[in-house]
Amino acid sequence: MTVRAIFVDLGGVLVRTEFQAPRQHLAERLGLEYENVVKLVFEGETSEQASLGRISEEEHWAAVMRRLRLPLSDADAVRNEFFAGDVVDRELLDHLRDLHETYKVGLISNAWSGLRPWIVKQKFDDVFDAMIISAEVGLMKPDPRIFELALEKLGVTAPESIFLDDFKAHVDGAREIGIHAIQFGAHDQAIDELEKMLAAGM
Repeated sequence: MTVRAIFVDLGGVLVRTEFQAPRQHLAERLGLEYENVVKLVFEGETSEQASLGRISEEEHWAAVMRRLRLPLSDADAVRNEFFAGDVVDRELLDHLRDLHETYKVGLISNAWSGLRPWIVKQKFDDVFDAMIISAEVGLMKPDPRIFELALEKLGVTAPESIFLDDFKAHVDGAREIGIHAIQFGAHDQAIDELEKMLAAGM
């Protein structure tokens, strides 16, 4: 069946932590290990609640600040330092813009409530026909329902779609409902696999 849509993840694919130094400096300043800071922000209970839209991103960061025993007034500074090493892959976005002339393009991201306005501010919302953000829909990958919602939004079937994500569980979840999926490891690898799939009509 001919491919009609390409879906991509955001964190770890379109936006990646290329420079660990800012986050490492933050961890050292807080007297914590790098991995513990990452877990606190991304793997705590309030992170999941924020990813499901049950609390706002601001409420999640307020909880993080309480756990760090820091004043809420420092939240913006801590958040900015935590993400200071993240880089938007503009080259990959431009490649998707080119593909958008032929294919529908969608985002499927497990993310907090601030993602959509951040993407608009970064000026790459034009890449997507639809953005399916977990905090907005109350579903998280690899729940098959979030993939089914994405297919519905773009008006395509699973065999007509390709999905890129860096987490194996999410790739496996997409494949389980019939979407062709690629596990993102690096920029060049992902583009090469994507182009091969498109050329094969998968």
